[in-house]
Amino acid sequence: MGTGLQIGLNDIVQIAVLYIAIYALIRFVKGTRSAPVLLGFCLLVAAALGSSTLFRFDVLSRIIFYLLIYLALSLVVVFQQEIRRILALLGGQGILGKQGFGHHELVPEILCRSVLALSKQGLGALIAVERGVSLRGYEDSGVKLNALVSRELMISIFTPPLPLHDGGIIIRNGRISSAHCIFPVSNQGELISSGMRHRAAVGLSEETDALVLVVSEETGKISLAHDGRLHRYAPDDVERLLLRWLRKSMPKETHRPFSLLEWLANQLRLAVRRAKEPGKEGTHESQR
Repeated sequence: MGTGLQIGLNDIVQIAVLYIAIYALIRFVKGTRSAPVLLGFCLLVAAALGSSTLFRFDVLSRIIFYLLIYLALSLVVVFQQEIRRILALLGGQGILGKQGFGHHELVPEILCRSVLALSKQGLGALIAVERGVSLRGYEDSGVKLNALVSRELMISIFTPPLPLHDGGIIIRNGRISSAHCIFPVSNQGELISSGMRHRAAVGLSEETDALVLVVSEETGKISLAHDGRLHRYAPDDVERLLLRWLRKSMPKETHRPFSLLEWLANQLRLAVRRAKEPGKEGTHESQR
């Protein structure tokens, strides 16, 4: 015997829209100053509705429902900055995903251009890109930043005599996690004539699988250390090969961000798939 509960395509679409809207609101508000206000409002409304329903306070329940209309309007005033940010975000990205993401520069390209800029200005640099093996042990020896990768910030970090120019920086998940870090120094005999930055780059690549970039302060040449080996490239090939290494080392940062419609379509497909799975199980059990 069936339970009499029938879920159609229209119901699935409505559930998916509500799920996406609530999920997007929680992710957008999470970590902001408005999060405690929204949480307090939801708890207050839930407590009022729950108590009025539990104790059957019909008059109080009607008053609460009438007040919710005015409270919803007041939320527009309270969250006006957040609403403005959402509208600006949607307008900047473009509904079809062609305006905001057309000229979006990914992290490997930004990092490559930053290293080339450091080389042109003759600024020594030591940059480690974390891969499979964690670099948190070396990160503790430096100053934590958790900043976006940009050419201006990289130049500011490695310009002497600023406090953070000595040592290396660690990039994790496409962000500069820490600067002024101390890396282990390699004892390879062929690196005796190399500088401390090159030896530290090779030393870190010997102990981890990190990709370590080095810019020589004396010559401005760019080198790359990986798996205990130091790679030196000709100036004509360094940009192409460096970008190839960076894209390979940061696969999560090499994909173009989704547009709004693409994200909504993915969420809708996931919701439809999850809604169909219990239905299939129910039909198999009824057939048995």
